[in-house]
Amino acid sequence: MHEELENFERNHVRDLVEPPPNCRPIGTKWVFKNKQGEDGMVVRNKARLPGVSSKEGIDYEETFAPVARLEAIRILLAFAASKGFKLQQMDVKSAFLNGFIEEVYVRQPPGFESARFPDRQAPRAWYARLKSFLLKSGFVIGSVDKTLFLLSRGGDTLIVQIYVDDIIFGGSSHALVSSFAEQMNREFEMSLMGELQFFLGLQIKQGPEGTFVHQAKYTRDILKKFEMGDSKPMTTPMSTNTALDADEDGEAVDQKEFRGMIGSLLYLTATRPDIQFAVCLCARYQASPRTSHRQAVKRIFRYLKFTPELGLWYSSGSSFSLRGFSDADHAGYRIDRKSTSGTCQLLETSLVSWSSRKQASVAFSTTKAEYVAAASCCSQLLWMKATLRARLDALIPLLVDSTSAISVAKNPVLHSRTKHIDVRFHFLRDHYEKGDIDLIH
Repeated sequence: MHEELENFERNHVRDLVEPPPNCRPIGTKWVFKNKQGEDGMVVRNKARLPGVSSKEGIDYEETFAPVARLEAIRILLAFAASKGFKLQQMDVKSAFLNGFIEEVYVRQPPGFESARFPDRQAPRAWYARLKSFLLKSGFVIGSVDKTLFLLSRGGDTLIVQIYVDDIIFGGSSHALVSSFAEQMNREFEMSLMGELQFFLGLQIKQGPEGTFVHQAKYTRDILKKFEMGDSKPMTTPMSTNTALDADEDGEAVDQKEFRGMIGSLLYLTATRPDIQFAVCLCARYQASPRTSHRQAVKRIFRYLKFTPELGLWYSSGSSFSLRGFSDADHAGYRIDRKSTSGTCQLLETSLVSWSSRKQASVAFSTTKAEYVAAASCCSQLLWMKATLRARLDALIPLLVDSTSAISVAKNPVLHSRTKHIDVRFHFLRDHYEKGDIDLIH
């Protein structure tokens, strides 16, 4: 608590004053949190003093601040591994106190004297200041990912990825990396954490042959949390004969526990594409879970017991070509007969993005289901291409598991079998004609 208030003084964000007439000071309370390392040990104790009674439209307006997507983190890890340099990590102390916002009046916290400090607008203000500083330092912001900053100096490149107050950075030149760390430390009060090893629950092992990303610690934690640590292991997350439905005659189970299990598994899919389909299928029954649904979820946990160390491998020295794969399960959902799209995107041999998602409308044929899945994959490929525009070939191969869907995209003819396809999915055909993608079976 004392360190937090000292940071107020250091950043000149507080003054003890009398509130002006007709001013309603914002209430505060202390929030305590332990920051843990890869081994589960506490590496830092944090105390924060947020405003708890501020109201939108009265005390603040905009609060949004860009946050890096997990795909962006994986792309950065794959890129760093392919180029053979290691990523570093730094943490900004009291990052939200570095933003510039208008005056905010708050009540004094219990036992301390306090006054003006940033409130819920702080994340947005912090991002604005950090962005301004990096741009003035010669960085170029990403065209689509506004948390990615690039600096080119001579033949060397420095990459910086921002996630609130955590910063990942690395480059082809050790001198450039060291210079950036010193520059940041002069401008802000930083905690240099060295080589990137643990980030957002991801365990990262960087070596000369590549980078391994996994969530073994998180896997063991959720197995213990839901009392599945002593369960019998299974070799697959779901049986090929499993056909879940609403099971309205089945026995209802605790909705809160079921949702907690699904939420924990969804975060695990950040490094486990092998459970993506099974988890997303079970997640459809969170509104009214039954015993059969819980048994399906428990089987996923039993599979995790068998494979706690699985993760993603990004090899070094590989090329950086982008390609995508798409497939669809036509009318596979038994309740509304909607199809499920399955897509994945790779940078050479490095899997960086994937999805398993139920389509928004019923597909009349396998062709439409595959066409919609290909359109979804295409949109993700274009986002990745825009992120890595200077590092990719112009034509991106997209492998589609349907010759008829490829024919629909390649032949701009409107007939009875395709007239019901929503216009928004025809951008697949548009980008094929532009030469952005190449459709392959």
